[in-house]
Amino acid sequence: MIKTKLFILFAFVSIIVGLGDIQITAQSKDKKNVAKSTNKVVLASEVKWTPLNPARGVQSPQAGTLWGDRNGTEPTGFLVKFADGFSSPPHIHNVAYRGVVISGEIHNDDPKAENMWMPKGSFWTQPAGEGHITSAKGKINLAYIEIDKGPYLVRPTEKAFDNGERPINVHASNIVWVDQSKTSVSKNPPKLAFLWGDPQVAKSSGTLINLPANFNGKIQSFGSNFRAVVIEGQLKYEMPGGKNAKILEPGSFFSSKGKSIHQVSSATGEESIIYVRTNGKFDVVRIEK
Repeated sequence: MIKTKLFILFAFVSIIVGLGDIQITAQSKDKKNVAKSTNKVVLASEVKWTPLNPARGVQSPQAGTLWGDRNGTEPTGFLVKFADGFSSPPHIHNVAYRGVVISGEIHNDDPKAENMWMPKGSFWTQPAGEGHITSAKGKINLAYIEIDKGPYLVRPTEKAFDNGERPINVHASNIVWVDQSKTSVSKNPPKLAFLWGDPQVAKSSGTLINLPANFNGKIQSFGSNFRAVVIEGQLKYEMPGGKNAKILEPGSFFSSKGKSIHQVSSATGEESIIYVRTNGKFDVVRIEK
């Protein structure tokens, strides 16, 4: 399994490097105004929590849905909180999922594997049907989980099956960031890390955006669906029209439908990291003050 994961990681890195030509520009190429805003924001403090696995009662991690419905059949994104020292029994899921660590440390692997603690900014995938355990350590352990179809169910390992996929665990220190300094006029441009899919085509993909400290600009989305979760830092978000500016803590969520613009800025002296799931291209545009 270890050799398999190393091979997958090297392949994963190769894909990332090959996708390094997504646009990060200094000026917008789409001058059209968005006729009707569909922008929505959910603050981390507004998330409603329920047991992730009600069958485990008080021992269950807590889950907060950001979009979709994990009990339905559609794609869904939700937050999961784990108590310090939590460790699940071996189990499987009926569907595959992806995860990004927001705070604390998460271990997700075969029941007999040695602990590989993944800190904030780490990324992992869990194939449907594969037996595994999930553990957490830290005062606050929080992760963003995403499924492409529901419902999200927990099953015993006796019902394990092989769907042909293999898990990926990528420690934050192994995330490959693409520096676009050669194509941007800025001396300290945003960076991207391509996690899955191809953001150059009109299909779903997942990307991390690293906004440097003091960044002020916008994210322009050209797909039909745009969803973003703050992973690290404090992000200032301005609703269209320059009204109702909000401070987005890690775990906060913003989204839109159709062509849209998200006005964002990172705090002084602190970078921000955002996970973006979209089904089309997007630009990160710095606005020079």
